[in-house]
Amino acid sequence: MKKEFEATLTGTDEKTDGIARPVTDDGNTWEFTSIAGDLNLVIAKDEEGNWQRVAGTEPYLSSWIDELAEQVTQ
Repeated sequence: MKKEFEATLTGTDEKTDGIARPVTDDGNTWEFTSIAGDLNLVIAKDEEGNWQRVAGTEPYLSSWIDELAEQVTQ
């Protein structure tokens, strides 16, 4: 399973650097926390294998779900 790694999410004005770390041992839930600590996003696979946002700061961009999922599965 992939371990913690540096990740970047693209916002409307700029990119946000942070750390992505697995929440569960099976790799189906991941948490992104920005370096500044102002952005948090938790995504998990649903029963059909689709990534969904399950927690995090508001507001958020729905594109971050796919962006983080892509980085997790690389």
